[in-house]
Amino acid sequence: MTTAMRAQIPPDVLAVCRRLRDAGHEAHLVGGGVRDMLLGRQPADFDVATDAVPEAVLDLFGKGFAVPTGLKHGTVTVLTDTAPPRHVEVTTFRGEGEYLDGRRPSSVTYVKSLREDLARRDFTMNAIAFDPLADAVTDPFEGRADLSRGVIRAVGDPMARFREDGLRPMRAVRQAAQLAFDIDPPTQAAIRPTLDVFRKVSAERIRDELLKLLGAPQPSRGLLLMRDTGLLGDVIPELLESVGCTQNRFHKHDVFDHTLHVVDETRGDPILRLGALLHDVGKPRARQPREGAPGEYSFFQHEYVGATMADEICRRLKLANAERERVVGVVKNHMFFYQPDWTDGTVRRFVRRVGGHEALDDLFALRAGDVAGRGFGEDP
Repeated sequence: MTTAMRAQIPPDVLAVCRRLRDAGHEAHLVGGGVRDMLLGRQPADFDVATDAVPEAVLDLFGKGFAVPTGLKHGTVTVLTDTAPPRHVEVTTFRGEGEYLDGRRPSSVTYVKSLREDLARRDFTMNAIAFDPLADAVTDPFEGRADLSRGVIRAVGDPMARFREDGLRPMRAVRQAAQLAFDIDPPTQAAIRPTLDVFRKVSAERIRDELLKLLGAPQPSRGLLLMRDTGLLGDVIPELLESVGCTQNRFHKHDVFDHTLHVVDETRGDPILRLGALLHDVGKPRARQPREGAPGEYSFFQHEYVGATMADEICRRLKLANAERERVVGVVKNHMFFYQPDWTDGTVRRFVRRVGGHEALDDLFALRAGDVAGRGFGEDP
């Protein structure tokens, strides 16, 4: 396995490690890149942990190649000599003081050993180090076993980890969706009691994790975890109104389960999938019993109710204006009905009404997901 891992490391990254080693320092690849290599995935980036202090790293790589991007946290960004340059974050082994704001440690201290550095990380699968020059893995918290089991488990005490950084619960459910993993029961159980720390996290950081979750192959996995842990009630509480909200004979599922199926079935980028997540958010508030049809409900103009709600949600999540308008547009217009006898003029008026040609791909992709999400195996 380690030989296969070493083969995935680009020569310029190996050169960074070799320069540190030649100067008498340790050099270990750490974090998500190591996790991805162990899973047989292409790493998105490479981070290096070392016992060299930042000043030594700056001196070693020199002006123009070493950028003091995070000296307060022990990090120097090394630019490799490739075109374009690769950014390799080189961080000194460190320990962390008390977290006071649910985001950053009050202090950072340098430590002597790699194990101490790995002990401060969030999940065991991210607390594995690989020395590519010695071809050796350091795994003090059994992260490889958790990867094999498909489990996300906190390093040490999960309550302590989640109280250190309030975003970690959101990262856990996002990575569960991305990797199709389960969350270790004690780790999952620690999320709800630490929601007070999660509430300190900025809307921008939460938004970024949510969009990554929506980009996963099966977002519903993470969305269900958000519901079960209480995260959804803090991020988009409006969606909880749809839990148990029954519909009519045209739908097999309640509004919430239907929404999860639609999100999974909608093929598109995370912003479109956010539109899919919110497409029926107005249904519970628009729901009315149908006269003469016991157990049947109508949802008159729920798309307009939902568009107003979606606009508020997107503003709360600090989406860019263009992204917010795109989400609101698909929510407002997702109930369109095309008739084969439409004239060219009707088509042009429809295109103008929904926001131009750019909106059509979104609407048709959502329509396909919406039909599939009814649960009856229909063709879009």
